[in-house]
Amino acid sequence: MTSRNWVRLFMSTLLVGGVTTAIVGFIIRWDEFQPYFTHFQIIDILSTLIWLIVMGFLFSVISQMGFFSYLTIHRFGLGIFKSVSLWNSVQIVLILFGLFDLVYLRYENFAKAGDSILSYIGPALLLLAVALIVAWYKVKQTNRGAFIPALFFMIVATLVEWVPVLRENEKNWFYLMMVSLLACNAYQILVLHKLNAQSVQERQKRAEHINPKMKNTNKNKKMSKKPSM
Repeated sequence: MTSRNWVRLFMSTLLVGGVTTAIVGFIIRWDEFQPYFTHFQIIDILSTLIWLIVMGFLFSVISQMGFFSYLTIHRFGLGIFKSVSLWNSVQIVLILFGLFDLVYLRYENFAKAGDSILSYIGPALLLLAVALIVAWYKVKQTNRGAFIPALFFMIVATLVEWVPVLRENEKNWFYLMMVSLLACNAYQILVLHKLNAQSVQERQKRAEHINPKMKNTNKNKKMSKKPSM
C-alpha cells in the first residue's frame, strides 16, 4: 500500500469511528442526554458531541493497531504453518475459543445469583452474526480464501481490542465500544483490497511515466486471482 492510500485509510477510519461513536453514544445514553435537547442546551450538546467523537477517534486508533497487527500475524501464520488450510484450521479453533471465553469468562466473573447465561450469549451471537456478514461480503468482493481470515479478524481481533471494557463490564461502554470497533474493523477489512489495487495502479503509472516502454507491458498484465485479504 502506498503512503497516500495508507493516510487515506487512517483518516477515513478515524471518521468512521468518530461518527459511529457519536451516533451510538447518543442512542445508548439518550436518557442522560435527552434534557440537553429538551431545554436547547446547545453548549452541552456540542461538548457531548465533541467528547463522543474524540472517544470514537480513540476506538478507531485501537482498531487500526489491531488491524495492522493482524496483517502481520496473518503473514507469520502462513509462513509458519506452510499451508493455508492448516493456518485456517488454527484460526477456526481460536475463533471458537474466543467466542467461548466471551460467554464463559464474563458469566463467571460478573453473573449475579439467579442470572441466566443466555443474557451473556447474546453479545457473542451478535459478534458472530456481524462477522459472518462481513466475511461473506468480503468473499463476494475477493474470493473464498478471504472468508476465514476476515471472520477471524472480525471476532478475535475485536475481542482483543475490546478487552479494557470487557474487564469493567459497564453496560454503556460495553456496547458503545463494541459497535465502534465492529464498524471500524468491518470498514478496514472491506476496503483493504481496493486500496491495495489502487496502490498497484499508482505504482504502474509512476513506472510508465519514468519508462514509457513499460506502458504496453502493464496493459497486458492481468491479475491471476483476487486478493485474499
